[in-house]
Amino acid sequence: MYITQGLHRSLQQHPDALAVRGPSGDRTFAELAGRVARLASALAALGLRPGDRVGIITANSPEFVETFLACCWGGFTAAPVNTRWSLAEMAYQMNDADISVLVADPDHLPRARELREACPVLRRLIATGPQADGFGDYEKFLAGSGPAPDVRASGDALVAILYTGGTTGEPKGVMISAGQLITSATGTLATAGTPQAHRFLHTSPLYHLASLAGVVQQVILGSSHFILGDFETEAVATAIERERITSTTLVPVMIQRLVAHARRTGADLSSLRLIGYGASPISESVLKDTLDLLPGVDLCQRYGMTELGPVATVLTPGDHRDAGHPHLLRSVGRAALHAEIRVVDPGDRDVPAGEVGEIIVRGGNMMLGYWKKPEATKEALRGGWMHTGDLGYVDSDGYVYVVDRLKDMIVSGGENVYSAEVEQVLGRHPDVDACAVIGVPDPEWGERVHAVVVPSRGAELTGEEIREFCARSIARYKAPRTVDFAEELPRSAVGKILKRTLRERYRG
Repeated sequence: MYITQGLHRSLQQHPDALAVRGPSGDRTFAELAGRVARLASALAALGLRPGDRVGIITANSPEFVETFLACCWGGFTAAPVNTRWSLAEMAYQMNDADISVLVADPDHLPRARELREACPVLRRLIATGPQADGFGDYEKFLAGSGPAPDVRASGDALVAILYTGGTTGEPKGVMISAGQLITSATGTLATAGTPQAHRFLHTSPLYHLASLAGVVQQVILGSSHFILGDFETEAVATAIERERITSTTLVPVMIQRLVAHARRTGADLSSLRLIGYGASPISESVLKDTLDLLPGVDLCQRYGMTELGPVATVLTPGDHRDAGHPHLLRSVGRAALHAEIRVVDPGDRDVPAGEVGEIIVRGGNMMLGYWKKPEATKEALRGGWMHTGDLGYVDSDGYVYVVDRLKDMIVSGGENVYSAEVEQVLGRHPDVDACAVIGVPDPEWGERVHAVVVPSRGAELTGEEIREFCARSIARYKAPRTVDFAEELPRSAVGKILKRTLRERYRG
């Protein structure tokens, strides 16, 4: 297979059907294919050669999708930019990846100008909105170009470089091939048993691979893409009701907010047939609320990381409805059809079922490596396995349970405490809306277990109440020694709790 194969199939089978709807308008499949082919031609006319990098600094939009697909069509490498990064982080990416062409939307033109000043490698800026001084006009580029032939990117063709955060040093560019994206997408669909076209809503940032891989998956299926910006509960509910959305991908906290909003306002979410999610397991209470409101919806959890294209395991819709085994909701599912999972000790020796170790993965979804970082690549892929940095265990039926990140494990008084275990217990408290557990410096214990809790609306909680609630389910040394209460937790653009931000607060 190749990345644009689904686009060609849709062009043949239903050229006049809606392909993309977003802030800048609609595209049929015929229009989308034509624009992608002409954009690939326009990029080549700028002097780009196969493999050259094209930066994308835009909000979610049809133009983002077109630019990514044009890179795959023309043989270039897409390099999406995290719009939340600082100028210094963005400039590092520009220079490290030798990005010579940058596509920007109107909201990001000022930052694009700053990057042009800071990055000599940038030769050309293209604006997707009204033409700006010093920028090429995206629509004029399209109008003045004939269609380029599709190179049909497949196999080891480098189609994207996605930069990870630099919390432990410089950001790393994860090299993703066409084959890895296709393997992850098709393997996930086959494992979940959900291979049908959808009216799919994109609301998480497309510069994250979890979202960009969703574009690839829906192109393969021939789905219609509906594109929103950052997640806003009311906007998402309105879009689902207005557009009769059948599928989307969220994180559990987004699902919780969406269901609560629908109960409060009467928003009609009945068109939904499939909700994919990741970043964390779903709680039994959120699952029950969701299925009570939407009895016809399937839920599917995917676990993985950018380096894995991105999916490694799947908790299927059937697993979510297995009333006889509710503990499965605490797992991230079993290895997807395209992946192999092991749990190992520090010497990369397999540990017995039920024993905690590092989760490692291999398969056709595994990254090519880190851009210009051979030593980091060698360390991450030692022995031919991607070392995830996640701690977990596998049960006797092959279900994987993630208990913590290696860097998030708390060592308190010589005992290992897994923050995810404490968070699972806290999440069962009826008056806890959200929580995060971290280790903070302690002169007596080295680290102490500290919880940051967001109470439910109107609830009044105390630290002692939280501690005693936890101590009824887990060893007392694992229960939070200290508790702070907050109105909200710091989260990434895709809704994942930013524990590093919390740790920085408490370490001054």
